[in-house]
Amino acid sequence: MYKILIAEDDAVIARTAAAHLGAWGYDAQPVRDLSDVAGEVRRENPALVVLDILLPHFNGYHWCSEIRKFSRVPILFLSSASDNMNIVMAMNMGGDDFIAKPFDLNVLTAKIGALLRRAYESGAPSELLARGGVVVNLSDATVSCGGARETLTRNELRILTLLMRGAGQAQTRGQLIEALWESDDFVDDNTLAVNIARLRRKLDAIGAHDFILTRKGVGYLVE
Repeated sequence: MYKILIAEDDAVIARTAAAHLGAWGYDAQPVRDLSDVAGEVRRENPALVVLDILLPHFNGYHWCSEIRKFSRVPILFLSSASDNMNIVMAMNMGGDDFIAKPFDLNVLTAKIGALLRRAYESGAPSELLARGGVVVNLSDATVSCGGARETLTRNELRILTLLMRGAGQAQTRGQLIEALWESDDFVDDNTLAVNIARLRRKLDAIGAHDFILTRKGVGYLVE
């Protein structure tokens, strides 16, 4: 389930959009503290941010710039200020798409779905991988679930990346060993098992229990 944060100062719009997205299977929630949008994004680590331009304290351009200092999370600008100048400014500040108010909730949902597919499912290079509420940040070698986060070693990152990119298909021990060390001449199954065990402990620590499954006689799997 993808987590979506909605930075919108109109409480009715924020709640309505969150409820509609929730009906489509997203974990959508309004930003609680509009005076610290970037901080909430850092803490919650969402898969996507819906960001209004006209916000109290600081505008959406400011928050987009702050978010871009530590994350490449997709940002969808949402604003009644929909002239060409604002659209161009939003894109130049690091936004990924723009939708004008008033808007149709189904159009909002479609745009969000397209951005998420482009970022996480298309196979294009991305700094983030997401599956089942777990997000791997390739740029800083961290894994998070909800508000919890763990730092991964190089080998743990490679294992989890391979499993998530091949989600739904078991990866054999030989495939994992080759991905980690390029040759199975130097590493045995016990060494791989130790790395998997450490990775599972970190996933358990952030609440992602049973995220990596064992297929007896085959290897490992992320569903």
